[in-house]
Amino acid sequence: MTDHPHFLLSTLHHHFPLSWKEWVVDPAEQFYYVWLQVMIFPIVYNWVIIILRTCFTTIGVSYLPVWLTLDYLSDLMYMVDMIITVHTGYLDQGILIKDLTHLKKRYLHSKHFLLDLASLLPTDVLYFVFGIQTPLVRINRLLRMPRLDEALDRIETRTSYPNTFRISKLMIYIFVLIHWNACFYFALSSYVGCGSDIWVYPNVSDPEFASMRRQYFYCFWFSTLILTTVGDVPQPQREEEYLFMTADLLIAVLVFASVVGNVGDVIVSLRDRDNVFFPNHELVKAYLRSHLISKELNQRINNWYQHLYINKKIIRENEILQQLPIHLRTEIAVSVHLPTLSKVTIFQSCEKSLLEELVLKLTPQVFSPGEYVCRKGDVGHEMYIITDGKLAVVADDGVTEYAVLSESNFFGEISILNIKGNKSGNRRTANIRSIGYSDLFSLSKEDLTDVLSEFPAAKRHLEEKGRQILTKMGMLEETGEQEEAEAEKVESKINRLESNLEILQTKLARLMVELESSNHKAQARMEQLEWELGDAACGDVWLNLYSSRL
Repeated sequence: MTDHPHFLLSTLHHHFPLSWKEWVVDPAEQFYYVWLQVMIFPIVYNWVIIILRTCFTTIGVSYLPVWLTLDYLSDLMYMVDMIITVHTGYLDQGILIKDLTHLKKRYLHSKHFLLDLASLLPTDVLYFVFGIQTPLVRINRLLRMPRLDEALDRIETRTSYPNTFRISKLMIYIFVLIHWNACFYFALSSYVGCGSDIWVYPNVSDPEFASMRRQYFYCFWFSTLILTTVGDVPQPQREEEYLFMTADLLIAVLVFASVVGNVGDVIVSLRDRDNVFFPNHELVKAYLRSHLISKELNQRINNWYQHLYINKKIIRENEILQQLPIHLRTEIAVSVHLPTLSKVTIFQSCEKSLLEELVLKLTPQVFSPGEYVCRKGDVGHEMYIITDGKLAVVADDGVTEYAVLSESNFFGEISILNIKGNKSGNRRTANIRSIGYSDLFSLSKEDLTDVLSEFPAAKRHLEEKGRQILTKMGMLEETGEQEEAEAEKVESKINRLESNLEILQTKLARLMVELESSNHKAQARMEQLEWELGDAACGDVWLNLYSSRL
């Protein structure tokens, strides 16, 4: 069973700065996610302030009205959180349970309810026994820690920078640990006597160490020195101080191991990400060394890799998204590449479903400076869409430039349609060369043919637009249209003959069924007549025998 937010709290939508589209997509999920982030503040407040007020009594008493206001505001948020938790749906075998009776029963019988209830017990009444200066009576407010873990897990799942978030979360945990240790250090110093030896906090009667700010920052600095194993701390003088230092050193070892382990995981994750996003340069280098590739070609390859890394070019999209379901891959491809494909002239006014199919066929390619994308006279097997960089249309000498193609331009679209009457015969009519590093999308003729086989109307539309472009360019033979019309007539005749043949086959099959049925009926009738004739003959024989006896 998995929790799933389902609320009827539309009146609360205006309290959160969310866009209209986010609420339309899934308002319950978005509200639940925002509420979990809001709940981080009261939980962290209790974890930081309760121990601070308990150990640094001066800070607790000096700002008592502020602390009490924040205390009961956090209690109010705890109660609202319980109400929201009751209305949180859950998945049972893939079915979202939204019935409030079932939700209440499930929540009331769970351990989360016991922790939530225990965290809200009115232990503040103990103020009348121990005094208002003892915030330790609110220690049960720390039992909401599982809610904080859930909120952080949700944020890590949604954030675009999970590794940065993991490091930040680890640093926050370390800060809270150092904070608690600093509070314990000051409490132990107060118990032993501030200034009684060189290890404890100096005497608070000294004006230099009397301020509340100085007390906290000194203890926090001292705690940081211990837990980071930096050293340079005074020698303990008492048994309590030795025990405190021993416990801190053991904790420091665990903290150091945790930090190293988490940072190591992040580094490995980043390396794995780079290996997925970009090709492995080290393997290519080893291959080039083993085959004694020329320095010029080697330098070109190194420059290509450098371009990929510096500009964060991703050329392995299909491998990266392979683990996602097909419908999610389609949505990602559509959101990323559909605007680019829609700019191609021949694909404008095409239905969206066709473009979505074509988007999945786009292949990213990177061309180096001076590299030819296509040469005049080559047979065209794909069209290209420029996403970044500039390409030059050059003469056969490779020097004269006729035009420069930039981002959002495209070429080669006519060659993949295989239009009859094309004077170029589906061959390239120009030399296209990359000026610098250029990023292009290619769409092959085979992929386009496969997609258009499911969209015959779109196929005729694209071929018509292609013929119009060729006519403007003077590249379409006049006989081509006649041949096309004759081909269409022949094709229509063939289609008509095929339909007539199907009708005749249907009629023949119906006649065969009727004939077979008639044969069965005649055979059954003959069998019945034979049976009746046989009974009549037997009756005559018995009659003759009876007469002869008489």
